[in-house]
Amino acid sequence: MASLLEEESMKEFNPHEVIKGTVVLVNRDEAYVDIGYKTEIPITKKELAYPEPDSAEDVVKVGDEIDVYVVALGGENGVILSKTRADRLVAWQQVEKIKEDDETIEVEIQQVVKGGLLTSACGLRGFIPASQVALHFVKDLSEFVGQKVAVKIIEVDAKKQRLVLSRRVVLEQERAQKREEALASIVVGEKRQGTVKRIVDYGAFIDIGGVDGLAHISDLSWEHVKNPADVLSVGQEVEVLVKAYDPETQRISLSIKDTVRDPWFDKAEKYPVGSYVKGKIVKLTDFGAFMEIEPGFDGLIRMRELSPKHITKASEAVSVGDEVTVKVIHVDMENKKIALSITKVQQDAEKKEYQDFLAKQSAEEKPATIGDEVTE
Repeated sequence: MASLLEEESMKEFNPHEVIKGTVVLVNRDEAYVDIGYKTEIPITKKELAYPEPDSAEDVVKVGDEIDVYVVALGGENGVILSKTRADRLVAWQQVEKIKEDDETIEVEIQQVVKGGLLTSACGLRGFIPASQVALHFVKDLSEFVGQKVAVKIIEVDAKKQRLVLSRRVVLEQERAQKREEALASIVVGEKRQGTVKRIVDYGAFIDIGGVDGLAHISDLSWEHVKNPADVLSVGQEVEVLVKAYDPETQRISLSIKDTVRDPWFDKAEKYPVGSYVKGKIVKLTDFGAFMEIEPGFDGLIRMRELSPKHITKASEAVSVGDEVTVKVIHVDMENKKIALSITKVQQDAEKKEYQDFLAKQSAEEKPATIGDEVTE
């Protein structure tokens, strides 16, 4: 009767389920677990943990409540149990939840294998494909061994024992967040420090703190630039001005030259209206001729200022290469233009010559006296 009552009070177990048990005895080779059965069930150290420990005492102690997996019913003790299989089942459920919640976890890279890296996540073997290691191609993956990295779970298949992780997804999300924060802080007209990331024929892409902007070739320097690579190099630190920003397209226009004063103004201040300058004719046009005042700094001599005579072509008065003296007659700071005149130089020379003549004549004439008037 007592035996029958004991059997009726025993729990029923099903193969392949996970149940709770309490450790009641531990020695070097095994641990005995009470699961409410008619006897305590031994679990070998091989089935207590992976990799197999030197002693079962390194894994559990008396009084521990643990999850165990019912491998099968029957055998010498009536039930065959495994803690490692229970741990794996719980771990697979855990990684499924992590993936579902899109959580980031930290793992340590263990070794390099063909096609990627091996690691461990929640006690399970995980694989990071080479394409998911970084934002760019990494030739030597061995540099990651021993490192702890943040990853996302991108594939879970408990039946196939397949767990695929990605570091790249985490990096992409961090980059996207950084870009969003950077775009939110963009202020047109402000100056920023940037790093040249890429040089193209039409300008340079510059990183200004998580987001790239384009500095067009015309905005690289106040001097004429034929090739951006002539004035910039990848990795170079530069100061830029945010010229424009379009929130819809997220395009940012930058300027390097606008961070400094236009040297044209410094040059123009050296040649005020009324000053005389000697220079070389560099170009003839239908409306006049351009003279180089100094390298990179030209002024225009309009047709009527080339000669006191009526001319229809600039070539009737000057030729490219001629050295001439001109007078500055107008400085347009707003449009950055300087007007010059050859005729004014000639007129000023004639006027001075006439004034000198009058002065000489005046000096040679003696003033009349009272005595002279009486004699007359």
